[in-house]
Amino acid sequence: MSTTSPDALSPSSPGLSPSWRQSLPLLIAIIGWILFCYRDTALAMVEIWARSDTYMHAFLVPPITCWLIWRQREEVLAEQTRASILLALPVAGTSFLWLLGELTAVNALTQFMLVGTLVFAILALLGTAVSKRIAFPLAFLFFAVPFGDFLLPQLMEWTASFTVFALRASGIPVYQEGLQFVIPSGNWSVIEACSGVRYIIASITVGTLFAYLNYVSWRRRVAFIAASLIVPVAANWLRAYLIVMLGHLSGNKLAAGVDHLIYGWVFFGIVIVIMFMIGARWAESPAAVAAGEFAMTASNRHPVGRIQAWLAAFGIALLAAAGPFAFFAIDRADQASSPQLASLPPPSGWSATTSFASWKPAYANPSAETLTAFEREGSRVGVYIGYYRHQDYQSKLVTSTNTFAVSTDPVWSVTARRQSATRFDGLPASVRTAELLGRDTTPETRLIVWQWYWINGQLTSSDLAAKLYTALSRLRGNGDDSAVVMLYAPKDIADEALPAFARDAAAAIAKQLASTRDSR
Repeated sequence: MSTTSPDALSPSSPGLSPSWRQSLPLLIAIIGWILFCYRDTALAMVEIWARSDTYMHAFLVPPITCWLIWRQREEVLAEQTRASILLALPVAGTSFLWLLGELTAVNALTQFMLVGTLVFAILALLGTAVSKRIAFPLAFLFFAVPFGDFLLPQLMEWTASFTVFALRASGIPVYQEGLQFVIPSGNWSVIEACSGVRYIIASITVGTLFAYLNYVSWRRRVAFIAASLIVPVAANWLRAYLIVMLGHLSGNKLAAGVDHLIYGWVFFGIVIVIMFMIGARWAESPAAVAAGEFAMTASNRHPVGRIQAWLAAFGIALLAAAGPFAFFAIDRADQASSPQLASLPPPSGWSATTSFASWKPAYANPSAETLTAFEREGSRVGVYIGYYRHQDYQSKLVTSTNTFAVSTDPVWSVTARRQSATRFDGLPASVRTAELLGRDTTPETRLIVWQWYWINGQLTSSDLAAKLYTALSRLRGNGDDSAVVMLYAPKDIADEALPAFARDAAAAIAKQLASTRDSR
């Protein structure tokens, strides 16, 4: 039997040990300081929770995290806190990554780094022994980050493909173009609400919590979390198919309007309840805790490092504040007037002409934009340039909402996407290509579009590369001048017209963009 000191804490002893009496005020102060420094990021998270049904569950994540820690309070408080200056160093990394996210207006990155900063601050102030006890609650905090919109295009394509496959397997003829398809009883399209992303995010959040509370072995936990990811994807495919079938068999009297979303949630709820009922059959009871396991004995009791705790807290405060202060300095130094983007002059051999299509890309709030058309020997090519400067969360070049055409557009829709290799000076190695269908003419208009980015002189068709080029440009003090360039032509002549125009006009486009940048 071991002896304990008067200050030792056991499950039945009242009060806090000296290490906790010192660490708790520092921890509360540091959490408050971090939330103050990153208040705009925190408020942006809350705003997304409030306006989006997909992420409204995130309001419950912080309270659940606190509850998970509270239910382990005896085990946690029985551990000695041991602050570490070395464990505070990762805060430098999260602060720098937050800076990159803020410079390029990437919500997900700044918000993940805010949570990461909080987690590493807790780890540094409380030490590894305490942090191991609350590892899952701390990790669960990351579910508060609104993340997953980038999955929308792929999930929508999968849903449309499965629905069409299932309809054909049911003997119903289907004509499909992209995310839209026609069956004998009417027209259907897969939009963002049909992607199933909200089902997946809700399922993986609740499923992870369920696995932690009901299983002990990592194998069962991982298996159930995997099921929480796979089941809602498959359930959403089946839901979409059943809704179309319900509409088809009822003559579009059922599931043709907002009620199909209600049916979808009911179906999803039934599937998830069944999944949890099955999962509960394999629930494991936590191993019984031996009496006195959490008591602090003389052999594991160490002196409280008061100076070390204060140094760690001071280091965390400085490192956490470095990112916001650096952004303030960079943003304040980057002062320039609104850009004046001149219309593109006709390339050699081409002449200006009137627009031949009503299409315009769905890019929000550019600082300046031009839409022109050119003709040569019956070949017509359109050029769209959207120029961005002083980008922020309301006006930025690269975002999931900037696209060729939104899914709810009544006239224009995207029927195909791909990457196309190019070998022209003034263009990146590959460009994004899309085929568009317009229903405002007879016969319908079909366009082929080439799209790439210009980032302060750098060319790319990659969203990630565009963000990195923007961040590097701002870090170097060169601003964030960026543009999206799109060439488009009727489908029947696009294979010849687009390459010919690109060869003749690429240099002029690059010169025009550089001139706009240099006139800052």
